[in-house]
Amino acid sequence: MTKFKKTFSPVTCYTVSFISGMLMGATVAPIGAWFLAWVALVPLWILIIKYTSKTDPPAPRPLPIALLWGIGYHGVALSWITGIHPMDWLGVPWLPSLTITLLCWAFISLWGGILVSIWAALMVRLDKGNPLLRILIGTALWCGLESLWSASPLWWSALAYTQSPQNLVILHLGQLSGPNTVTAVIVAFNGLIAEFLTQQTSKTSASGRFVNSYLILAITLLITSHFIGFILYSNPLNPIPSTALKIGIIQGNIPNKIKVLPQGLRQAITGYTQGYLSLTNQDVQAVLIPEAAIPIFSRDLSQTPLLAAIKEKGVIGWIGAFGEKGSSYTNSLFTVLGNGEITSRYDKSKLVPLGEYIPFENILGGIIQRLSPLEAHQVPGTANQTFNTPFGRAIIGICYESAFAENFRYQAHKGGKFILSSSNDAHYTAAMADQHHAQDIMRAIETDRWAVRATNTGYSGFINPHGQTMWKSAYDTYQIHAETIYPRQTQTLYVRWGDWLMPLLLVLGILIWVFP
Repeated sequence: MTKFKKTFSPVTCYTVSFISGMLMGATVAPIGAWFLAWVALVPLWILIIKYTSKTDPPAPRPLPIALLWGIGYHGVALSWITGIHPMDWLGVPWLPSLTITLLCWAFISLWGGILVSIWAALMVRLDKGNPLLRILIGTALWCGLESLWSASPLWWSALAYTQSPQNLVILHLGQLSGPNTVTAVIVAFNGLIAEFLTQQTSKTSASGRFVNSYLILAITLLITSHFIGFILYSNPLNPIPSTALKIGIIQGNIPNKIKVLPQGLRQAITGYTQGYLSLTNQDVQAVLIPEAAIPIFSRDLSQTPLLAAIKEKGVIGWIGAFGEKGSSYTNSLFTVLGNGEITSRYDKSKLVPLGEYIPFENILGGIIQRLSPLEAHQVPGTANQTFNTPFGRAIIGICYESAFAENFRYQAHKGGKFILSSSNDAHYTAAMADQHHAQDIMRAIETDRWAVRATNTGYSGFINPHGQTMWKSAYDTYQIHAETIYPRQTQTLYVRWGDWLMPLLLVLGILIWVFP
């Protein structure tokens, strides 16, 4: 304990916490050091224990330490947000663009830091000195807060996605109770390691008491969780040949700077029409194109060569364009039949701040002159939508929605047989595109569905229900590709019951805390 007192000054504690948060951020693209997630929370947990145990001298207050950890994690993981600069494609001058970009990065980092701070504050308030109860409550609180944050407009970096796409085995726990299942295992493992290390530095370790029990529990949890995940991962897909569906995707690679200009529209219509014709020669049954690939109202699609090609070839197209909603518009995906008729429409329900609407418009509206080629304001679609196609009901995710697992779960529960993910990540860096692909891998596993990704600049791809990427495009290039998928009607435990684990952990934590 004397060594701890001399070494861990407040400045050291703040530094260690911030660096460990950054290490958690390094688990995702572009670094992808996923294994760090299993230890990166340990320093913060130890510092909270030291504070609640009232060591002499006491550890620094946990709130600033937790805030720094959260800023380090979310700041590194979401650093791709800086790719929106320069926002000349939105009509924003260079300096205001830089200012807005840095403010956005700072805000989302702080937003994540607040989550961790609330968690730490509750941990301190509820701590009764029982390590196992502390682990249960800490895990339940973290899962509960992630669920709360995922219901907000700003959500992306759950602890679960630190394991995607590398650790497909543990991601299969998502089939049980969604991403919170993976998050719970990561938090609990970090907690057990932290309790083990804390006991080693305590006076009780002199007699060997408690030294090994938490380490044994941690190893048992790690092995058991991966074993269960491996069993789920090993389940054969058993594709039914009669359900085979050959789908083509087109990655248009239209720069955002020209996308909203007449030049960009001509390039888009030409590129997607040619891609469609090439794919129909490969005997595809449908073609998916990216989010807002044709940036016009759906009523004007009939005047484009793309619609003429669809009528000529008779192959279904899923087209990203704009829909009308009163005096406003929506970012939508449409099913266009072989006769040119539009039969179904899905409106994006999770809009990107600044990218698709202006938060605090009274302040920023004068700086950001336009967000699209349309004068009307973009509005979100309703929360619970379904999307019917001639091949059965599909699960739709438009860009940012890939982070919201419940949206996919709902559609799978309502009979969605396969996932169509339509995106445009051209505003950002390749790291964001990789993270986006990783999000869709999780959604495919959780719902046990094949997923088709069509993006503007990458990464487009095809993912099977085990999260294996069957094909992935190059980045920032025009590409077309066709693969066969197999629509499924299975219902995972998560699809049937939703996230049941989080409330169960909270109830157990409350009961044991009240009735120890």
